[in-house]
Amino acid sequence: MSIILSDLGFVCALGPSHADIIAHAKMGDTTGMFGGDVRIGNTTVPFGSIPIKTTHSMRFYDLTLAAVAQIMPSIEQLKSEFSPARLGIVIGASNTAVHEAQKHISQKLSNGIMPQEFSISMLELGTPAELLREFIGTTGPAFTISTACSSSIKAIDTARDLIENNVCDAVMCGGVDARCDFALNGFNALEALSHKLTNPMSQNRDGINLGECAALFIMKRGENGIRVMGCGETSDAYHPTAPDPTGAGAIESMRTAIADAKITANDIDYINMHGTGTIANDAMESKAIFNIFGNRPICASTKPLTGHCLGAAGACSVALSWLMLKYNFIIPHIYDGKFATDCAHLRLATKNDSTQINTILCNAFAFGGSNSTIIIGR
Repeated sequence: MSIILSDLGFVCALGPSHADIIAHAKMGDTTGMFGGDVRIGNTTVPFGSIPIKTTHSMRFYDLTLAAVAQIMPSIEQLKSEFSPARLGIVIGASNTAVHEAQKHISQKLSNGIMPQEFSISMLELGTPAELLREFIGTTGPAFTISTACSSSIKAIDTARDLIENNVCDAVMCGGVDARCDFALNGFNALEALSHKLTNPMSQNRDGINLGECAALFIMKRGENGIRVMGCGETSDAYHPTAPDPTGAGAIESMRTAIADAKITANDIDYINMHGTGTIANDAMESKAIFNIFGNRPICASTKPLTGHCLGAAGACSVALSWLMLKYNFIIPHIYDGKFATDCAHLRLATKNDSTQINTILCNAFAFGGSNSTIIIGR
């Protein structure tokens, strides 16, 4: 029996529901990337929209529980089938309520009084998993993985470990990250932030757009669902922020996932690239992909549609791939059409592609050389 991703709760800049996300993704619609000084992939989930057992108003709560609401019937079904102690939660995230905490700390610095709304738990990375365990009413393992942009693919891989090692019967897994000015300013300081729509694989690319997202899967054993076929993780520790230009760690991550899935490179139909739109990442990743696959599979970066969702980036990529497999469509690669001369020439997905997609590989590469890859399929 396979390990499957049986259900998905998903909100991102493409929309607050599967139907909205699919409709906009098919067309390569970038209107969810709101403009201004910089473009940001905001969701349409209202602030403070969902009542929860807390005195704190936190954006990541809104996103998390909007995604959970979509899969609540599946959660209730799991609770009727399994002991609460056998239901796990593994979330990938890079910040919790840093945005809100930053405002409270600024107020403290301004007038010497810390707002009552502030709590140190706002900054604790374990908070999203603890919130979900309390909200859903489970007692199994619940924790957050935070390895920057590779966090949520690692969370999905870890969830699989919990099931394969008979710790859990089912796991809610994925990622959540909310808009955060601290992260926005940090990437701007690194000169990695684009002030236009991100332009991955283009000769004119100049950086990332950030986004917010919650993508939460139900993982369990079964036959009716999208299969988790293989995962790969490496750590090349090349540099605190820059990727290894040789792509050695990325290549090993992808090869490990292929071997874990017990398939060959020729079995991959579509690659959902990390594709940040930065000079260094796109050059490295394209060469790493070409090293293994040549230019045979269709490739795309979906970040011009959603923004780079940091700790939730991997789960966002997997969620879009899950929808492609379930509903049989292809998400095109959106850029200005001027392919970069410093990138290996991959076959980029277009709106006219009609290739049958059965197996998708997703990459997420993070600071410090933390690389993660997952392969999912019908």
